[in-house]
Amino acid sequence: MIEAKTVTIEHNSVAEAAEKRDSRKGIVTEQHETKDIVIIGGGMVGAATALGLAKLGLEVALVEAFEPEAFDASQPLDVRVSAISAASEALLERLGAFDTLLGMRHVAYRGLETWEMEGCITRFHASQIKAERLGHIVENRLVQLALWQEFDNHPNLTLCCPARVGRMVRSSVGIEVSLDDGRVFDARLLVGADGANSRVRQWAGIGISGWDYSQSCMLINIATECDEQDVTWQQFTPQGPRSLLPLPGKNASLVWYDDAKQIRSLMQLSDSQLKQAIINHFPDRLDPHFEVLAKGSFPLTRRHAQQYYRDNLVILGDAAHTINPLAGQGVNLGFKDVEALIATITQALEKGEDWSKATVLEGFQKQRWFDNQLMMTGMDLFYAGFSNDLLPLKLLRNAGLKLADINTPVKQQVLKYALGLR
Repeated sequence: MIEAKTVTIEHNSVAEAAEKRDSRKGIVTEQHETKDIVIIGGGMVGAATALGLAKLGLEVALVEAFEPEAFDASQPLDVRVSAISAASEALLERLGAFDTLLGMRHVAYRGLETWEMEGCITRFHASQIKAERLGHIVENRLVQLALWQEFDNHPNLTLCCPARVGRMVRSSVGIEVSLDDGRVFDARLLVGADGANSRVRQWAGIGISGWDYSQSCMLINIATECDEQDVTWQQFTPQGPRSLLPLPGKNASLVWYDDAKQIRSLMQLSDSQLKQAIINHFPDRLDPHFEVLAKGSFPLTRRHAQQYYRDNLVILGDAAHTINPLAGQGVNLGFKDVEALIATITQALEKGEDWSKATVLEGFQKQRWFDNQLMMTGMDLFYAGFSNDLLPLKLLRNAGLKLADINTPVKQQVLKYALGLR
């Protein structure tokens, strides 16, 4: 359990906060701007939140330290990719970003296959729920870029980039946010979409519970000799899963879960040495004729905020929860948070309520906390169940996988839930 970090909140007088210094004397001028909402963090979740709330007619400011690099088809594929679900696609479409994303690199995936022992395999396919696809696999930065390209269509959305938060102070008008470029915002609502190490969450004194898994995850982009694929697969081993996600063209992303020490050793290998290690440890269905393009790694952690709001402040996405990436649900859970926050504020606006007050934000938490907890717990149980190599348990879970391959209404509902369609 990780203890909540208590942060002292500064209180400055309104007169002191509003004081302007003479810039002609070489001192930065503090110029206050009033905003309905200030969002810290302009990644995929933060950018989607900014667009969704701007579409409601609210005055929004988005603060981000780094601008996404412009897209060029000649750029190498990034190792950070996501399997965007059908529900996430629908959100991106409503925000006006989906067509832009499809104009860049992407690959639709229509099938998902999981097994441990050969012959005991579970297959999910879009046709089982009468869908065209299960979703798209895309680079994270391209999702972010597609959202950012919509900003200019919303004059009530102010982008502050590059910029970082200098301090946050509660004031008589809400929350005062000072940036390192000298700008100061007075916000009715502060949104933290600033990632797993959220400064907003820490400043609000919101605690988290969680732990570090004993494993790490390695991401490896490869160029194959196969035609573009549309099925992602995953084999469980006693050391951890081995997965493949199709990428545009003849490329693919390999995901290797293993002991943290082993992953560190793999990261030190040359591309040719790593290729041989992959051939030795991945299932035979991976065609051995490939070349390693890029690699990266990160530790596996599990974090869940004890609450998602504090007065007129709310957190979402990785700032509120980080999940084992086993099911590829990380960003999809974040986009569900975005949907819920937009819906919550929309309802309050329609009722003429103060949408920034704690009782309204509590409604957002009720929508999302249990669903996120359910997904996180399910992944923990799944992870633990396949980490045990006892033969009776191994036979039992493989029988379960084989049974789950039968196309039943229950299987269809599970697939729809994973895709955010129910």
